[in-house]
Amino acid sequence: MTARQVARFEIETGTAAVPASVNIRCTGAWTVQGIAPVEQPLTAVAQTDAVDCVIDASAISALDTAGAWLLHRTVRTLEQRGARTVRIIGLRPEFNTLLQLITAHAATAEPAVLPKVSLLAGIGAQTWYSLIHLTGMLAFIGESAIVFLRSLLHPRRIRWLPILHNLQTAGFEALPITGLLSFLMGVVIAYQGADQLQQFGANIFVVDLVGLAMLRELSPLLTAIIVAGRSGSAWAAQIGTMKIGEEIDALRTIGVGPQELLVQPKILALIIALPLLTVFADITGVIGGMVMASNMLDISFQLFIDRLEVAVSLSSFLTGVSKAPVFAVIIALVGCFQGFQASGSADSVGRQTTVSVVHSIFLVIVADALFSIVFNWLEL
Repeated sequence: MTARQVARFEIETGTAAVPASVNIRCTGAWTVQGIAPVEQPLTAVAQTDAVDCVIDASAISALDTAGAWLLHRTVRTLEQRGARTVRIIGLRPEFNTLLQLITAHAATAEPAVLPKVSLLAGIGAQTWYSLIHLTGMLAFIGESAIVFLRSLLHPRRIRWLPILHNLQTAGFEALPITGLLSFLMGVVIAYQGADQLQQFGANIFVVDLVGLAMLRELSPLLTAIIVAGRSGSAWAAQIGTMKIGEEIDALRTIGVGPQELLVQPKILALIIALPLLTVFADITGVIGGMVMASNMLDISFQLFIDRLEVAVSLSSFLTGVSKAPVFAVIIALVGCFQGFQASGSADSVGRQTTVSVVHSIFLVIVADALFSIVFNWLEL
């Protein structure tokens, strides 16, 4: 590589009259192959506290995008360091055009500096955003209710094939994971209860503990959380992907309502599937407790079942099962609503999917707490 193919620069410091002035004379080829030797030294020069700076570019023999970017960055660094004037002189017209293009592009590419927001302003903005989000959710619930009432008046509008498909994916295919976790939960409750009840000779009451805990609270709650993480997130991702791919707009264009095709079948399928999953979780949870009670407390299966009939009434069983349809509506509505909120890119789909799981689980737990208050008030 010859001397003309390598970028160079010379520095002339200020005189006694103007001590804080710097003249930088650039020579050679300021291209991607030639600027490597001058990049770091020129960056160090740009860090000086010069008041006036003149960059003489008349001797530059070649200039490409890399060299123009280095010149632009040097000018910006000098300006940010407080230089009063920074000028580039002697640059050929074609090189000057390239430098102006780099400068214009850099101005649009630089991120805007957001002003600092005070604590109260941040709280207000977040509150306003939450109110808008709540308004959209209420509108979505109202639209879903209207579609449901319309389907009751015209049963032939109900799409049974999507309902059966969602019943299989959200219900039947969730049986293994629901049964396994419920069985293990029954084992844990029986183990913890047995460890305490043995100290008082009240071994038989482990049946009451497992039965009431699983049938009234843990089975419906655990099943709803599993379905929210499994099916609710899948529905949010499915609808979000369709929204990004403009398939929702295509459905509206051909006269098919997204609510009727996508939302209503999921709600109806989950209303059917979740109570059945809850009953299945009740059975597997009790079996788990029965196995642990037999191993730790020598309570036979027959004795466990006989005590279970006494300890757990029909109202306790129905109390747990009655929560499932409400949980189903919450999970389906939140999952579908968050899917419709996706916009822009696939990143938005992932974000809304996460939000759907968090909101679903939160609302399910809130609803369960409200159920506990109401049942206590009704003495159930």
